[in-house]
Amino acid sequence: MKIVAVTACPTGIAHTYMAAEQLERTARQLGHSIKVETQGAMGIENELQPEEINAADAVILATDIAIEKPERFEQVRKIEVSVQSALKNPEAIFQRAQNL
Repeated sequence: MKIVAVTACPTGIAHTYMAAEQLERTARQLGHSIKVETQGAMGIENELQPEEINAADAVILATDIAIEKPERFEQVRKIEVSVQSALKNPEAIFQRAQNL
């Protein structure tokens, strides 16, 4: 599957990036391609482009705060989870993505 994701936590220092790494690692293990945008203390990094979002089979929003530019994800199939869920049980998130 082709997946895109956004991670964002309240402080945007550690958990945002840890969740991004966890999602990338799990995607590789499960044979999926993924691009993860982080919205941390440095602002938006690795920003998803509209064509990447539209081409994705699923979008994962692993966030604990309101994200910037949420309108980009209004018309796509998405899963919304906490950052902790992405850190602790990413396999379940990918299973949900497959069932969208």
